[in-house]
Amino acid sequence: MTKRVLIVDDSALQRSIIKEVLKDEFEIVGEAENGKEAVKKYLQTKPDLITMDIMMPELNGIEATAKIKEQSPETVIVMCTSVGQDEKMREAVTAGADGYVLKPLDEEELFETVTNAVS
Repeated sequence: MTKRVLIVDDSALQRSIIKEVLKDEFEIVGEAENGKEAVKKYLQTKPDLITMDIMMPELNGIEATAKIKEQSPETVIVMCTSVGQDEKMREAVTAGADGYVLKPLDEEELFETVTNAVS
Protein backbone atom coordinates (compact mmCIF):
# COMPACT_ATOMS: atom_id res chain seq x y z
CA MET A 1 0.00 0.00 0.00
CA THR A 2 1.33 3.42 -0.96
CA LYS A 3 2.19 5.66 1.98
CA ARG A 4 0.50 9.06 2.13
CA VAL A 5 2.69 12.17 2.66
CA LEU A 6 2.02 15.75 3.76
CA ILE A 7 4.82 18.19 2.84
CA VAL A 8 5.30 21.16 5.16
CA ASP A 9 7.74 23.99 4.42
CA ASP A 10 7.39 27.77 4.17
CA SER A 11 9.45 27.69 0.96
CA ALA A 12 7.52 26.77 -2.19
CA LEU A 13 10.83 25.73 -3.77
CA GLN A 14 11.61 23.30 -0.93
CA ARG A 15 8.09 21.83 -1.12
CA SER A 16 8.55 21.39 -4.87
CA ILE A 17 11.90 19.61 -4.40
CA ILE A 18 10.49 17.27 -1.75
CA LYS A 19 7.43 16.51 -3.88
CA GLU A 20 9.61 15.73 -6.90
CA VAL A 21 11.77 13.33 -4.86
CA LEU A 22 8.84 11.48 -3.28
CA LYS A 23 6.06 11.51 -5.91
CA ASP A 24 6.96 8.23 -7.63
CA GLU A 25 6.92 6.12 -4.45
CA PHE A 26 4.50 8.03 -2.20
CA GLU A 27 1.06 9.61 -2.55
CA ILE A 28 1.37 13.35 -1.89
CA VAL A 29 -1.87 14.22 -0.07
CA GLY A 30 -1.15 17.89 0.57
CA GLU A 31 1.22 20.73 1.26
CA ALA A 32 1.34 23.37 3.97
CA GLU A 33 3.45 26.51 4.29
CA ASN A 34 3.37 26.93 8.08
CA GLY A 35 2.79 24.88 11.21
CA LYS A 36 -0.76 26.09 11.78
CA GLU A 37 -1.75 25.02 8.27
CA ALA A 38 0.15 21.74 8.78
CA VAL A 39 -1.98 20.78 11.79
CA LYS A 40 -5.18 21.64 9.88
CA LYS A 41 -4.13 19.68 6.77
CA TYR A 42 -3.01 16.76 8.94
CA LEU A 43 -6.53 16.53 10.38
CA GLN A 44 -8.03 16.66 6.87
CA THR A 45 -5.71 14.17 5.16
CA LYS A 46 -4.44 11.82 7.93
CA PRO A 47 -1.08 11.13 6.21
CA ASP A 48 1.24 8.27 7.20
CA LEU A 49 4.24 10.62 7.00
CA ILE A 50 4.91 14.34 7.28
CA THR A 51 8.05 16.14 6.14
CA MET A 52 8.27 19.17 8.45
CA ASP A 53 10.39 22.30 8.24
CA ILE A 54 11.41 23.66 11.64
CA MET A 55 11.57 27.41 11.10
CA MET A 56 8.17 28.62 9.83
CA PRO A 57 5.78 31.50 10.55
CA GLU A 58 2.61 31.27 12.69
CA LEU A 59 3.52 27.94 14.32
CA ASN A 60 7.00 26.47 13.99
CA GLY A 61 7.68 22.87 13.04
CA ILE A 62 8.48 21.80 16.60
CA GLU A 63 5.16 23.11 17.93
CA ALA A 64 3.26 21.60 15.00
CA THR A 65 5.02 18.25 15.53
CA ALA A 66 4.03 18.22 19.21
CA LYS A 67 0.37 18.99 18.36
CA ILE A 68 0.20 16.28 15.69
CA LYS A 69 1.97 13.66 17.84
CA GLU A 70 -0.47 14.36 20.72
CA GLN A 71 -3.30 13.29 18.43
CA SER A 72 -1.48 10.62 16.47
CA PRO A 73 1.75 9.23 17.97
CA GLU A 74 2.05 6.72 15.11
CA THR A 75 2.28 9.40 12.39
CA VAL A 76 5.89 9.53 11.20
CA ILE A 77 7.42 13.02 11.09
CA VAL A 78 10.76 13.71 9.40
CA MET A 79 12.19 17.16 10.09
CA CYS A 80 13.96 19.17 7.38
CA THR A 81 16.36 21.63 8.95
CA SER A 82 19.33 23.83 8.16
CA VAL A 83 22.83 23.01 9.30
CA GLY A 84 23.66 24.51 12.68
CA GLN A 85 20.26 24.05 14.30
CA ASP A 86 21.38 21.38 16.77
CA GLU A 87 19.35 22.79 19.66
CA LYS A 88 16.23 22.97 17.48
CA MET A 89 16.77 19.34 16.43
CA ARG A 90 16.92 18.26 20.08
CA GLU A 91 13.65 20.11 20.69
CA ALA A 92 12.13 18.43 17.62
CA VAL A 93 13.11 14.96 18.86
CA THR A 94 11.62 15.77 22.27
CA ALA A 95 8.42 16.85 20.47
CA GLY A 96 8.30 13.47 18.72
CA ALA A 97 10.22 13.78 15.43
CA ASP A 98 11.16 10.40 13.96
CA GLY A 99 14.12 11.56 11.87
CA TYR A 100 15.64 14.49 10.06
CA VAL A 101 17.43 15.60 6.92
CA LEU A 102 19.61 18.66 6.51
CA LYS A 103 19.10 21.53 4.08
CA PRO A 104 20.18 22.07 1.43
CA LEU A 105 18.45 18.79 0.72
CA ASP A 106 20.35 15.91 -0.76
CA GLU A 107 17.67 14.11 -2.79
CA GLU A 108 19.05 10.61 -2.21
CA GLU A 109 19.40 11.20 1.52
CA LEU A 110 15.86 12.61 1.69
CA PHE A 111 14.38 9.61 -0.12
CA GLU A 112 16.36 7.13 1.98
CA THR A 113 15.49 8.83 5.30
CA VAL A 114 11.77 9.03 4.48
CA THR A 115 11.63 5.45 3.17
CA ASN A 116 13.42 4.09 6.25
CA ALA A 117 11.20 6.11 8.59
CA VAL A 118 7.99 4.52 7.25
CA SER A 119 9.30 0.96 6.85
